[in-house]
Amino acid sequence: MSTAKKQYKRITVKTLTEMKANNEKISMLTAYDYTMARIIDSGNVDVILVGDSASNVMAGHETTLPITLDQMIYHASSVVRAVDRALVVVDLPFGSYQSDPKEALRSAIRIMKESGGHSVKLEGGSEVKDSIKRILHAGIPVMGHLGLTPQSIYKFGTYTVRAKEKAEADKLKEDALALERWGCFALVLEKVPAALAQEVAESLTIPVIGIGAGSGVDGQVLVSHDMFGMTHEFNPRFLRRYLNLYEDMGNAVSEYVKDVKAVDFPNDKEQY
Repeated sequence: MSTAKKQYKRITVKTLTEMKANNEKISMLTAYDYTMARIIDSGNVDVILVGDSASNVMAGHETTLPITLDQMIYHASSVVRAVDRALVVVDLPFGSYQSDPKEALRSAIRIMKESGGHSVKLEGGSEVKDSIKRILHAGIPVMGHLGLTPQSIYKFGTYTVRAKEKAEADKLKEDALALERWGCFALVLEKVPAALAQEVAESLTIPVIGIGAGSGVDGQVLVSHDMFGMTHEFNPRFLRRYLNLYEDMGNAVSEYVKDVKAVDFPNDKEQY
């Protein structure tokens, strides 16, 4: 017999734990501005990630590395103003937490105070242990991120699937358990084998949200610009495009240009 899912007016870190316990999958999308966040929140997505992927999709950089803390705060504050329901998670950008736990805490505090975000996300496991614990001790919720960690792309050298070999898989499992033990409220697994991701999700009480990590985890995340089809060069196996806005918007622009050139816009009804 099926049971009705609980309706949440506002998603919190506690909500996500309840959803995992109730076997309810968690939906997560990125947003970087007020208008997009307003649309995504109206669709009842559970989590909005203000990702450092803004470096790619908003600024056109090849990697996530160039985006700054000030820029992340700007994007996050725009998103927070739009949201009524979703939990807002904000990425700590490259260079703001890796080398110094005190700097990590200062960065996290700035995001929370200046943007109004609800939590932060950072990449890595044991190598950033002190930074994670320092932020958590200050009462700031932390989401972890393991597997393919884009801020380490120059170390990896490629965006290929991670943890296919036993040694790396074992470390990922150890790091995932440690992130839960230290107090992280959730974990993103990016581009890892589906069987490994499911094993990790089943071993943790905190929710595991996957991107390119199969269906055996507790939720899914995609970059909204990819999901809406606003981008067209990026075609990984895990991406499902729900719209083709790149083509639709391009056609709309072409129609507008044609109407302007033909003095068909504005018409009599569109003038004062």
